[in-house]
Amino acid sequence: MRQIILLVLLFVVGQWLVKALRRPDARTSSRAGGQPGANGAGQSSSNRAANGAPGPNGNARGTASRQLPEPMIRCAECGVHAPKSDSVMFDGQPFCSAAHAQRYAARVEQTKGRDGR
Repeated sequence: MRQIILLVLLFVVGQWLVKALRRPDARTSSRAGGQPGANGAGQSSSNRAANGAPGPNGNARGTASRQLPEPMIRCAECGVHAPKSDSVMFDGQPFCSAAHAQRYAARVEQTKGRDGR
């Protein structure tokens, strides 16, 4: 009976330690020496969230700090999806690279040359 109680007690203490180590506020306050104002320790959680600093659970809660994922485009040449900022536009078509845009342009020129004969 003592062994079961000891195991339950060790389990409870272990769970408490794991939760205590995962708390970001516990780590930052111990590093800052508990000084108010260091790493946002003196600010309320709403002020930290508005500034984009991590909230009580470690996540930045401010809407200004959230970024939407970048839109993806589908390459007209190979069909690969690439970020819009990395894409190349040619003749109104999106491409994943300049090489694919050039290959598309060459193919269009060839078809125009055949039609002109």
